[in-house]
Amino acid sequence: MKVLFIQLLSLLTILLSASGKTECRLSSLPPWSHKVLAGGCSRAFAQAVLYPVDALRTLAQTRDGRTLADVGTGALIKGCGQTSSFALFTGAFQFGIYGVVQPKYGPLIASACGAAGSCLVSVPQEVLKQRLVTGVYKNFREAVQKIYSSEGVLGFYSAWKPTVSRNVPFVIATFSSREVLQRKIIEFKERNEEKKGQMKLSSGDNLLIGISSALVAGLATQPIDVIKTRMMTQAASNAAPYKSAFDCASSIIRTESWRKLYSGFGQRAVYMGGLWGITFTLEPVLTSYLRNKRDAQ
Repeated sequence: MKVLFIQLLSLLTILLSASGKTECRLSSLPPWSHKVLAGGCSRAFAQAVLYPVDALRTLAQTRDGRTLADVGTGALIKGCGQTSSFALFTGAFQFGIYGVVQPKYGPLIASACGAAGSCLVSVPQEVLKQRLVTGVYKNFREAVQKIYSSEGVLGFYSAWKPTVSRNVPFVIATFSSREVLQRKIIEFKERNEEKKGQMKLSSGDNLLIGISSALVAGLATQPIDVIKTRMMTQAASNAAPYKSAFDCASSIIRTESWRKLYSGFGQRAVYMGGLWGITFTLEPVLTSYLRNKRDAQ
């Protein structure tokens, strides 16, 4: 796995280079490498577009029930550019690892590996994003400086356990559902159009698949998402901090009712449905473009 991480980072460095040398290097890269850049760019674009929706989800899940009136409308885009750039690497790891592992071990193991690997980037991104949205820090630079000075590197991985506990099952459910839905749609088209082995998914199909997969996964992981948000944004509340993820969950159920574990689900459903709908729609298009460019060299 360590070797794979190094390879992915090397590929990103090559693929993101704007120099003319990139043209020469593309032809020497392995086929799965196109998923690294395609997945990364797709994820980053989708996250930037839907950032305000995710900000509303974060506010709805805070311990003291913060609203835009409390933090100002600027919170909807605070840190958008900086934290969304993290998504380039999050998507690169998810799709890159998935592309390498899936042919040999199947979608279940591949999606689990992709989710776990991407947490190296997605956890710091979540910490920074949620503390900026809730007003703990004024800007991205201050957030990085204060977290590092007061908590060290580990501060960027605050609440990493509930985050990983949410991300891994979510990505497994999303990618596994994608595989099943892709197969079912192609089989349906083949039965109705009698073109065995020739049917391809349209962008509309991929958009529907992404939205559907994310909604199924989101419903299953919503309580963990609430716990993760509460743990990461404790500094924004005057209440006594939670001792652990279990303490957080039990405290919510005891003092606020179990329904609070699904707070912000509407906002998250819009965000995750849109995020994965856009990502699953753009990724095949970009992958195909890069492969064609590589073959033309």
